[in-house]
Amino acid sequence: MRQPNFLRIFFYVGSGLFLYFILITLLIYYERTDDQSTIRNYFDAIWFSMVTVTTVGYGDYYPITTVGRLIGYIFIFLSIGIYGLLIGQISSLMTTIRENKRLGFNGTHYRGHTIIVGWNTFGRAVTDQLVGAGKKVAIITNIKNDVDMIYEKYSTKDVFVLYADPNNFEFLKKANIQDSSIVFINLEDDTQKLVYILNMKKYFEGLKYVVTLDNANLKNSFFSAGVTHTISKHEISSKLLASYIFEPDVAAYSEDIMSYASTDEDHDIKQFKVVEQNPYLNKFYNHAFMDLKKKYNCVLIGISKRKDGKMTLIKNPEEDITVELGDYLIMIMNGKSLKTLNEVFNTEEGFMQQ
Repeated sequence: MRQPNFLRIFFYVGSGLFLYFILITLLIYYERTDDQSTIRNYFDAIWFSMVTVTTVGYGDYYPITTVGRLIGYIFIFLSIGIYGLLIGQISSLMTTIRENKRLGFNGTHYRGHTIIVGWNTFGRAVTDQLVGAGKKVAIITNIKNDVDMIYEKYSTKDVFVLYADPNNFEFLKKANIQDSSIVFINLEDDTQKLVYILNMKKYFEGLKYVVTLDNANLKNSFFSAGVTHTISKHEISSKLLASYIFEPDVAAYSEDIMSYASTDEDHDIKQFKVVEQNPYLNKFYNHAFMDLKKKYNCVLIGISKRKDGKMTLIKNPEEDITVELGDYLIMIMNGKSLKTLNEVFNTEEGFMQQ
């Protein structure tokens, strides 16, 4: 493809130069016939054409003869055409640059963000929760109209949108998928999700995946495919509905703490990774439990520990275990406590890549 383009450009440039040479040759030929003419040679003719085309017009060289003036008119009209072409090309270039940025073709520098493959109302609800919790989200959609709708709702500081075919895995690198914390496969049906994950794993290693399932019986198949988390929408909704029937206060509380704390008074379940600056590092769990409640009005409800390369969740442990580096402390807190603990724990809440 490159050779025909090059030949076409070479032909246009060569034709233009040939026409230009013919015009200035004719200009010199006719201007030499008049003794009062200032254009006597190629240097004069080239200078006159340049200052005319660039609209400078010094007036030191100008045609006298009728043919010379006609050629001068050609240069004048060429200058209008050239500037119109340049302005059009610059305008087109600027539009292309803006469009490429809007569609995500320039890529993003997000790290530790969530990738959402596929956009719909459920994806929007998930994004609301993630953005509300202060997380970065990269959305991949193959519907162009979705791009404007997403940016009307979310800030570009929080959400990046890539307009692309999800099956073009090489192009997905523009969403910096390699450095994402997790990939949410938000496609139409379970089979499509499974096939998509198997294909994606051929291009990207080490990614973590989460999916929602319509058929809970497929959980083992997805785990075998390397999916980190599977969530059955029907299981969650049925459990919550049943809870509302026989223990409505518990159900209301459960629903409330599953969402992010939008105000200082709202409660939420958070997890914090234990880093070297954590004041409870190498302390007993019971000590952390009592101290967090007393100082920050937080309730420690569990701890997650790495075992055999996997994270194991221990809910309300009976024995007094030690808080170790890399553990996750899981607690119920309000928005006010969250702001304080971000500073005390010297890290932000949420899962962090190992």
